[in-house]
Amino acid sequence: MPLSINQNSHVSLHYRISLEDGTELESSFGDEALEFTMGEQTLTEGMELSLLELCVGDKQSITLTPEQTYGHRDPDNIHDLNTADFPDDITPEKGLVIAFDTPAGDDINGVVIDVNADKVSVDFNHPLAGNMLVFEVEILQVKND
Repeated sequence: MPLSINQNSHVSLHYRISLEDGTELESSFGDEALEFTMGEQTLTEGMELSLLELCVGDKQSITLTPEQTYGHRDPDNIHDLNTADFPDDITPEKGLVIAFDTPAGDDINGVVIDVNADKVSVDFNHPLAGNMLVFEVEILQVKND
């Protein structure tokens, strides 16, 4: 009986993430496979849960809700920052993605959504928040400890 993926498995797979309309966002098909250990947060929790019990050779396509992936867009994650607080080497422009340091020392990306004379509006929601996503996989290898 082939090994199936459990919560501690080391997995190698090809994947594709698309919007419901078929727009491909990311894919490893035709490229290097993704290798990871379940539970290490390489994938969202919902994506990992969709892999449980799959075996080598299995293919699956599943539509995941925002709750299973990157959550819903949160208006509280949009912040107005003072233009003067940006370093001289960064000119905020609409659509620009900027890495910020959190108080905990982590990096978080924000997307500039509006710029005026003294304020810059930055959206810290995940770019895929609020979207239904199609998650396709082909399981290549499963190792269980």
